[in-house]
Amino acid sequence: MDRKKLIKHLIYLLLFIFIANFLANKFYWYYTIWYFDMVMHFLGGFWIGLLYFYLFSIKEKSLGSFIKALFFVLFVGIGWEVYEILVNSVIAQNPFDYLDTSSDVFFDLLGGAASTFYVFRKIMIANINKV
Repeated sequence: MDRKKLIKHLIYLLLFIFIANFLANKFYWYYTIWYFDMVMHFLGGFWIGLLYFYLFSIKEKSLGSFIKALFFVLFVGIGWEVYEILVNSVIAQNPFDYLDTSSDVFFDLLGGAASTFYVFRKIMIANINKV
């Protein structure tokens, strides 16, 4: 796996997510564009999936590494949702929304799956003998 290429993708995607989140909060896109939260969760899941492959440096393409990456994304996504529920119930005093939480976790997993396919196709260097 080309770790230099992967860290560049991680940094660029993180900067893009940061700028998009800043602009979304400034211009109220989370409230005016109903699907913007889904896009951000997809990008967040994609970033967490890339982070998994950077941290654990997977060498081969396998179903096991795909499942481990999805569980990593699921663990982080559920942790984020627990944080979001605690903040909303304590600070904002908003009621718990099951549909929003399940949608957020779904799009986290979808982004994680997309990142796995992306890493397998674009980042991993095939060990092909070119003799």
